[in-house]
Amino acid sequence: MRIDLHTHSTASDGTDTPAELVVNAAAAGLDVVALTDHDTVGGHQQAIDALPEGLTLVTGAELSCRVDGVGMHLLAYLFDPADAELERARELVRDDRVPRAREMVRKLRALDVPITWDQVARIAGDGSVGRPHVAAALVELGVVPSVSDAFTPDWLGNGGRAYAEKHEFDPFEAVRLVKAAGGVAVFAHPGAAKRGAVVPESTIVALAEAGLDGIEVDHMDHDEPTRARLRGLARELGLLTTGSSDYHGSRKTVELGAYTTDPEIYGEITRRATGAFPVPGAGGAVRR
Repeated sequence: MRIDLHTHSTASDGTDTPAELVVNAAAAGLDVVALTDHDTVGGHQQAIDALPEGLTLVTGAELSCRVDGVGMHLLAYLFDPADAELERARELVRDDRVPRAREMVRKLRALDVPITWDQVARIAGDGSVGRPHVAAALVELGVVPSVSDAFTPDWLGNGGRAYAEKHEFDPFEAVRLVKAAGGVAVFAHPGAAKRGAVVPESTIVALAEAGLDGIEVDHMDHDEPTRARLRGLARELGLLTTGSSDYHGSRKTVELGAYTTDPEIYGEITRRATGAFPVPGAGGAVRR
């Protein structure tokens, strides 16, 4: 089985619609794909309706978190999308995305970058606006060669010259909410230092004690020494280890299935989840 547990669609900051994403996932030879848009489940139904036979969809979201001034992301899998407490918390994060993006535009213009809000809004379309849309505008303007190059201290990286903070989850509260909604919580790309500051291992230890299920190890932003270190830490803490592409369509160079999750780990994730079940085949509805 080929299993990719971290992808994005136009419901947040990817370039494939949810329907296109699942079709492309099947074409890429995947057996299982997770749709984990930022702080939203808005693309799930469209993905389910277009789900090709032979591909299983794992519903989820990537939650924006911050602890001790450092940003981090939490992958939440198979939670109940109707859980009121988790939905209210996600809504607070989503509501702050537009003011945050406008502030980044303001800071960039102060740096003599000829970016406009209309440009960023056009790129975002109906998606949940975020830093990748601002980064894409910088690529359009020729300021940086790629979206990844915009996520540096010079531009939009954590603490960078044009970085702006937004309302984010406390990760310990996020883990609690995800687990209460029957979901499984995995720390996304915890060692992605080129994006900016990363949380210390002591925080991962504390999150594990608070109920964190796993950490994403095989990821394009982790070099081999980082992966080895994270695997060792996961063994010490009894955490699951996942691998994922973090696919964003044409917004990033990584392809679907570039990194994958072991089928046994996937099986354990589905065993732990009680809020929703993976959706197989050609359409259907998330069962709870």
